[in-house]
Amino acid sequence: MLRAMILVALACLFCRWAFGKWPWDYLKPAPTRQQAVSRARTLLGVEAGAGRDDIAAAHRRLTALVHPDRGGSTAAMQEANAARDLLLAELPIGRDGSGG
Repeated sequence: MLRAMILVALACLFCRWAFGKWPWDYLKPAPTRQQAVSRARTLLGVEAGAGRDDIAAAHRRLTALVHPDRGGSTAAMQEANAARDLLLAELPIGRDGSGG
């Protein structure tokens, strides 16, 4: 019994090391786009009606804190960039500064 528990623990650690996720993370349902947008707004600290300039300013503030050159991590920087990109992609055509 103890041997089986040790093997399961090692398999979990290997999964985390090899794939970057714990095995039980694969059992969670994928977040919907609306949940991802909500999480991105929370991460950047912007309201639902924020425009391109607001999103860009919030992204600059966040990246100043989480940039790897300032003691942050690459993962945090990637998450900040993904949040910015997602929120900019959600803007209506006329609100993103493209003049459409």
